Amino acid sequence: MFSPYYAAARRRGAADPRNHCAVNVCLYGPRARWTMTERGAGALVSDATMLCIGPSLLAWTDDMLRIRLDEVAVPLPVRLRGEVRFYPAILPGRRFALDAPGRHIWTPLAPRGRVEVVLDRPALRWSGIGYCDANHGAAPLEQDFARWDWSCARLSDGAAVLYHVEPRADAPRTLALRFAAQGGCESFPPPPRTTLPATRWRIARTTHGPARIARVLEDTPFYARTLLRTHLLGEAATAMHETLSLDRFRRSWVQALLPFRMPRRR
Repeated sequence: MFSPYYAAARRRGAADPRNHCAVNVCLYGPRARWTMTERGAGALVSDATMLCIGPSLLAWTDDMLRIRLDEVAVPLPVRLRGEVRFYPAILPGRRFALDAPGRHIWTPLAPRGRVEVVLDRPALRWSGIGYCDANHGAAPLEQDFARWDWSCARLSDGAAVLYHVEPRADAPRTLALRFAAQGGCESFPPPPRTTLPATRWRIARTTHGPARIARVLEDTPFYARTLLRTHLLGEAATAMHETLSLDRFRRSWVQALLPFRMPRRR
């Protein structure tokens, strides 16, 4: 959805999203890697349980999502190869509209689960807690939204998600959801809005409830990913947080920068 090639194709008329596919991998730390190579429809194979884009594959097998990665990072062309296995612990089976007309849908497939990472290039392996969700829509995000922020916090008994969107033609909307380990999902009153320090690109960064930045993972001209220490539903929690400025994304200079991080192959 952040493809500059897809945005350019849409400006020329109808565009096929299947011709603009990529597997995005962000590996942080001393052996950091970033891959987001876009490929055309000829490199795409999919069915109800499998998605293959070029040499990488995502497939549901038995009780897990298996992700086989074989990509080349940018800007330095180094290999990223290995496997990620995600074992969902919560499967709510629900989806939520982000806008009043219902053109944009968010699906929390598994707000909490166990992750195993086994990489050959670089040689790394670890396990921990993760989440899995999905977005789909009937219109470009920048057409209907000005910005949003989202966070997923690990709780002692499940997970909490806060999703705040600012549509262009409607009032801001907030989803505040608690997902229990037993599989239930319930809304709760969102805590007051909190202003966090702006990013180095001067993007405003906000969330709900008391929070402080523990680590900045991604800081780009239009998107930031941050690890927060927060307090939700009566307990201290660690949350993965993202800020997305679609006003900034649609700027021509940002679109001109994106191909350096997102090369395209046929």
